[in-house]
Amino acid sequence: MTETRWVGSKARDVGGYKLWYLRRDKHRNGVDILVDEEFRGQVVEIKRVKARFWEDLDVVVRSVTSAEKIVLVGDFNGHIGVLPGGYDDVHSSFGFGVRNGEGMDLLDFARAFELVVVNSSFPKKEDHLITFRSAKAKTQIDFLLLRKGDRVLCKDCKVIPS
Repeated sequence: MTETRWVGSKARDVGGYKLWYLRRDKHRNGVDILVDEEFRGQVVEIKRVKARFWEDLDVVVRSVTSAEKIVLVGDFNGHIGVLPGGYDDVHSSFGFGVRNGEGMDLLDFARAFELVVVNSSFPKKEDHLITFRSAKAKTQIDFLLLRKGDRVLCKDCKVIPS
């Protein structure tokens, strides 16, 4: 989930789901994790990574054993674009906009760890792809990544416009 404004470090039940969030300032947006009731007891740890992002994320992902699930959710501030463009193994043709350098970094990371960008797996109306909107722009910068073999665990992935 993105753009929530709850302050604190807590978990709460939301309509049959478990929501974890960590926010120090109610005026800053963030990305939170919402997990289906079936999987909520299987969450082992939630780590927030800021400085040296890609290097730190690399260390975190390498520390996860192959028997464990990886669910990466976040505001990656990158645009993966509409088409896979050489990233067919991690991007399934249902993105938004034009790819930029940060989007290529995300796709390269996904490829290196045999992950798939789940957001790009489902055909959606534009409103269900856009994760940030302003007076001048609309973009898709928040993504969900899973191991390729775990892709079947996600039945749908869309933005719920507010």
